[in-house]
Amino acid sequence: MQKLIRQYLYVAAAIGTIALLASYSASSSKSNPSSDPLPQVIRAVSLEKSFSFAGEKVPTENFDVRERLERELLTTTYQHASTLLSLKKAARYFPLFEKVFKENGIPTDFKYMAVAESNLNNVVSSAGAKGIWQFMKSAAEYYKLEVNEEVDERYHPEKATAAAATYIKEHYKRFGNWTLTAASYNVGGTRISKEIEAQGVKQYYDLQINDETSRYVFRLLAYKEIFENAETYGYYIGDEEGYKALDDFKTVQVSDPIPNLAQFAREQGTTLRMLKLYNPWLISTKLTNPTKKTYTIKIPE
Repeated sequence: MQKLIRQYLYVAAAIGTIALLASYSASSSKSNPSSDPLPQVIRAVSLEKSFSFAGEKVPTENFDVRERLERELLTTTYQHASTLLSLKKAARYFPLFEKVFKENGIPTDFKYMAVAESNLNNVVSSAGAKGIWQFMKSAAEYYKLEVNEEVDERYHPEKATAAAATYIKEHYKRFGNWTLTAASYNVGGTRISKEIEAQGVKQYYDLQINDETSRYVFRLLAYKEIFENAETYGYYIGDEEGYKALDDFKTVQVSDPIPNLAQFAREQGTTLRMLKLYNPWLISTKLTNPTKKTYTIKIPE
């Protein structure tokens, strides 16, 4: 009996100690909120500066323009995981985009279209647009990208970026304005032309148009502002924390069928997964190549 009483007293003392410590911890946390391991400050963004897209000034003296810009800045700033991942992926893709755009006389601000379109992922939209640059099949074929059951060059970073550059150049020639050119990427050049004529306006910022297109250029502006001033918006990424460019590869020229890409990968000293990471345009498990076309395939080293 005495043994049972002693055990009971030990248990009661332990429970009392735990309760006391829990009570102290709760009161300490309330009195000292800075001890919270995940403090968060939510504040408005500052618009007290000039903004531009592709060298064209944003008319922030217009209250409507300011409010639309603020909406996208706030939305993008506080989508923490998505924005942080895009910042990290930019280290992989932006050098390619900048190179292609500079070669084509296109302002490098257009690289932010890929962030707005796909967050720099090879994704598929509900409408069927695919890849980082989100080409529909008809547009991809117009810009000479191969699309079939085994090959989809909308997923080819270099070729899809070149196609995007061609689109931008064509539509800048049409509109003579980079901002309208960017808006046309979202809704199409024909729709932009019709709305400009119907409404009798000249600027994107004055157009009354569908909500997605009305927000589109402001999303580009938000990405540009945050990516160029990441720490101001609370994003800290070290020099080695961005995702590395996939530039450690050799190339092989293939004009014969590949009945099994997994076996081909093993023969090249790699895996099917790595082969697809370096060549996302190979969308099947084989490459039958009935036309005997010569493909350049990257082999990771």
